[in-house]
Amino acid sequence: MAGLLFWDVDTQVDFMLPEGKLYVPGARDIIPNLKRLTGYAHQRGIRILASADDHVPTHPELSDTPDFRETFPPHCLRGSPGQAKIPETALRDPLLVEPEPFNPEGVRERVRRHRGDILVHKHRFDVFSNPNVAPLVEELAPENVILYGVALDVCNRFAIEGLLERFPQVRIHAVVDAMKPIDPRRAEELLESWRGRGVRLVETEAVVSGRVP
Repeated sequence: MAGLLFWDVDTQVDFMLPEGKLYVPGARDIIPNLKRLTGYAHQRGIRILASADDHVPTHPELSDTPDFRETFPPHCLRGSPGQAKIPETALRDPLLVEPEPFNPEGVRERVRRHRGDILVHKHRFDVFSNPNVAPLVEELAPENVILYGVALDVCNRFAIEGLLERFPQVRIHAVVDAMKPIDPRRAEELLESWRGRGVRLVETEAVVSGRVP
């Protein structure tokens, strides 16, 4: 569907399942909605762009004494079971976009030639810390983004605010019942802030029934 992009934020085992290394409280409860959103997109030929943490122990985000703002406990270590996406959000024929090398024209060309989903690796919680993401979104040129995943107050926040800053013409739809925060108090503040900046707060049922966008 032209102009529509689904954006899956970090639906990885370490975040989504209680046995994960950095479980987001309540994340398991939104898995049915994540499955519905993924299935809806695939059934209708809507491309999914998914971000995923891809860490090695030396990354500065990882710490044994984390502050849970700039640093977090070790998680999503490269090649570990916890780094994998959960089956319910599995991608179709994903094009992998790494942070390095920075090659905007190469990324655009790869996207033009690819018809499947896209998987973006990142070494920081901010998806736009992967410098290839901005040219990737420019090439996709979405009019509407349906965004969901975890954690609402960390990685979702940076994705949404990064889109607002870099692509103000894009209409963002945040699927609130397909997100979970680390800090629920912070979540309410962020949702109101996003609403005030034009982000539409929607629920899964509205998306899969075709009422969004």
